[in-house]
Amino acid sequence: MRMIALLFVALLSLPLVAQTPLMPHVVSEPVRHDTDDPAIWINAADPAQSLVIGTDKDVDGALYVFDLQGRIVPDKVVRGIVRPNNVDIAYGVEVGGQRVDVAVVSERYANRLRVYRLPDMAPLDGGGIPVFEGERARDVMGIALYTRASDNALFAIVSRSDAFAPTQGYLHQYRLVDDGTGTLRGVFTRAFGGWSGVKEIEAIAVDNELGYVYYSDENTGIRKYLADPMAEDAEDELALFGLDSFTDDREGISIYKREDGTGYLLVSNQQANRFNFYPREGSSGNPHQHPLLASIPLATEESDGSEITAVALPGFDGGLFVAMSTDRTFQFYAVADLLQAAGLQP
Repeated sequence: MRMIALLFVALLSLPLVAQTPLMPHVVSEPVRHDTDDPAIWINAADPAQSLVIGTDKDVDGALYVFDLQGRIVPDKVVRGIVRPNNVDIAYGVEVGGQRVDVAVVSERYANRLRVYRLPDMAPLDGGGIPVFEGERARDVMGIALYTRASDNALFAIVSRSDAFAPTQGYLHQYRLVDDGTGTLRGVFTRAFGGWSGVKEIEAIAVDNELGYVYYSDENTGIRKYLADPMAEDAEDELALFGLDSFTDDREGISIYKREDGTGYLLVSNQQANRFNFYPREGSSGNPHQHPLLASIPLATEESDGSEITAVALPGFDGGLFVAMSTDRTFQFYAVADLLQAAGLQP
């Protein structure tokens, strides 16, 4: 009996591995070419008017804007972007003496970032912010925005795709500042981050409140660093986790945040059509130990990029999770459904 009891306790401690794919509440209208990465903009004045921003990855690419029903908002779509890859959003950025919200997208083949004001999608970048200047490897892919709590400074952390990229200093970080004319410019602040040398790094996510940046070294694991380039030990890798429980590529990273600093890191197990969950706060006594908590299948096909918010939105109990699917759509899930399927607490 004792052996049976011990076995039962051991089984209870294993991560939940669900088998039935969770279906989305909403599937967006398709884009022209190839969806890649979404971001969620919360309309503070009227949450029902919140938007999902998503990239259409092609040389004839675009930045799409969707309402919460997954419908394309045609007058907000930005076309003529040369293979847009990833997109992220920052709130309350000082531009032209005003605080505005912005969407920043990586324009891969133009080796630059584009910045658009939300929700009207007016450009704020003077034609683009060049990145990886002077480097042999310049094809920009991933982007995550970091707002430093101490001074509200805004930074863009970007990755690239190229066999000639260095195994150290793979990522570059830029401070985005108003040049005095209402245009945002990029000021290089550091090169950091290790790379295995296999495949590439695309997915990046920043936890503004806790001050960490995470990124997927696709065939190796998820790496963790301090997001503030001026912090002590900013160049040191804090964690490398997610070394197993993936079929192949580690892709999109999303951070589900509770106000007390706890929550979950969601990472796409791309070829398995699953998402793996890890504790945002780490383990007891070690904030940089992130064991696997659960793995659940979604209806999304080979998801490359995703985003999550804990802000309750109409039709999405507990918040909204958006993941791209290779059928040229973005799929919208209720966070409450997601966490229930994973056996985790909201």
